[in-house]
Amino acid sequence: MSASQFMRAVRITGHGGPEVLEPAEVAVPAPRAGEVLVRVAAVALNNTDLWTREGAYGRPGDPKALSGWRGPVDFPRIQGADVAGRVVAVGSGVEGSLVGRRVVVDPAIYDTEGPHANPVGLMGSERDGGYAEYVTAPAKRVHDVTQSPLTDDQLAALPTAYGTALGMIERGRLRKGETALVSGASGGVGLALVQIARARGARVIAISSGPKIDAVREAGAHAVIDRAGDVTEQIRTAAPGGIDVALDIVAGELVGEGMPLLREGGRWVVAGALGGYGVTFDVRRLYLHNAQVIGSAMHTPTHFGLLMDLARRAGVEPVIAAAFPLDQAARAQEELSRRGHVGKIVMHP
Repeated sequence: MSASQFMRAVRITGHGGPEVLEPAEVAVPAPRAGEVLVRVAAVALNNTDLWTREGAYGRPGDPKALSGWRGPVDFPRIQGADVAGRVVAVGSGVEGSLVGRRVVVDPAIYDTEGPHANPVGLMGSERDGGYAEYVTAPAKRVHDVTQSPLTDDQLAALPTAYGTALGMIERGRLRKGETALVSGASGGVGLALVQIARARGARVIAISSGPKIDAVREAGAHAVIDRAGDVTEQIRTAAPGGIDVALDIVAGELVGEGMPLLREGGRWVVAGALGGYGVTFDVRRLYLHNAQVIGSAMHTPTHFGLLMDLARRAGVEPVIAAAFPLDQAARAQEELSRRGHVGKIVMHP
């Protein structure tokens, strides 16, 4: 561990624009019982960083209230859910053999201890995260990936985006040989969906914007739909037999327009609403065709374990769009908000 008792970090001091991201020198956190201290090698950005900073999540009964992912944020807060690094110290009750191991941190805070627990909090929102030189995490949420051929940047890209994608695919029960529709395919979660669904042996039809179509196709999509055109007609042409599973992070009008394209017993999995929260569809598409609409928030511990198995053998290789130093966190978040990139944006402390 560094001899210094202090570290560089970037914190949000309240909800607002990029200006609320403030560099700070703070004490290196001490791992408590059952925790480890990780020196951060890379931290990836997510839309959750933007929405937590903006307070855009709302609250039950008050959708316009300023709120973090699961409620009020305790300011100042160090953001950053997605961390790859090395263990440099352990708290009481943790095996010392973890020191020196290259790890990825599962950022979820779960509602129970079981393998199928649901996430109810997130590192960087409900507890301090990786926009810093060091971060603490429960030892049981740290996964040893020392032997992975992936770079630190690629490993950091995995937890939220690829965890969310794998959770969607698992909950949607996507099987080899089925046809999957992926919306928002050029973003972090969308590209992860394309890669993992392709690795599962599915036929992947992706929706993206014109300038990013080639990159999405290179990531593994069998067909790419230009969202500037007639999306439903393009889907019908690409999948004349229909869609088995829709993996949707856009929602909005796409749900109502696309649901008639599901095959019998099809599943529509929603994990985001970039296209709008208000959705209208004909419920007869559900009960007359045994279709399902499934909500999916991130991953379970079991899903994350499967993701780490993929990481160890480089079963997926995240695309890194850009890397920034930690002191340019505001610029990195502005770049993320412009959505002009393909893949993940990372920072280096």
